[in-house]
Amino acid sequence: MPHHGNEEEHGDEPVNFNDKRKIDPETGQPRGTEDAEAESEDSAPADTGAEALAEAERIINEAGEEPEPALEATATDVEAELRNDLLRLQAEYVNYRKRVERDREQVRELAVQSVLNSLLPVLDDLDAARAHGDLEDGPFAAVARKLGTILEGHGLERIEEAGVEFDPNFHEALMQQPNAEVPSDHVAQVLRVGYKKGERVMRAAGVIVSTGE
Repeated sequence: MPHHGNEEEHGDEPVNFNDKRKIDPETGQPRGTEDAEAESEDSAPADTGAEALAEAERIINEAGEEPEPALEATATDVEAELRNDLLRLQAEYVNYRKRVERDREQVRELAVQSVLNSLLPVLDDLDAARAHGDLEDGPFAAVARKLGTILEGHGLERIEEAGVEFDPNFHEALMQQPNAEVPSDHVAQVLRVGYKKGERVMRAAGVIVSTGE
């Protein structure tokens, strides 16, 4: 019968079924997920490794590059500035030390001058005693000589020379009188000994100034 003949023909041909269900009946998972995950797992390590290798190469290349001229100039400028700062500090320290030493010396000099000034009246009394012949010999004469030696050691000098030209920086004119043996405006006689220490006059000598004949 024709109807049965058709069934026999279809029975001889292979029948293919395409399962288009999105859910796998065996696993219950959506189809296509496992393939995508497998593909992602296969490609991710390769991509990550390539990126890491590229980054490592970039870092190595940058480390091996020569510094740019601008960076070299900046480093040189900083070094020069630091060197100048160091030299300036050294100069300031040297000047500070010199200033301290100079101030210390000035203080010491002022102290010595103060002591010498306080001894000038004593020296006047010794000169008076010497002029009267009281210090020609004996223990007081020895003390006077020792005191004079000590004061000379501290730079004290006497201003007592007669016959020199009158100098207001070293002499104080107590009086004027004619003197045939001494030129005019010269020291005829020293009435009071003067003293100086170095270039500093501690006390001018009191003198008689000659007016000539």
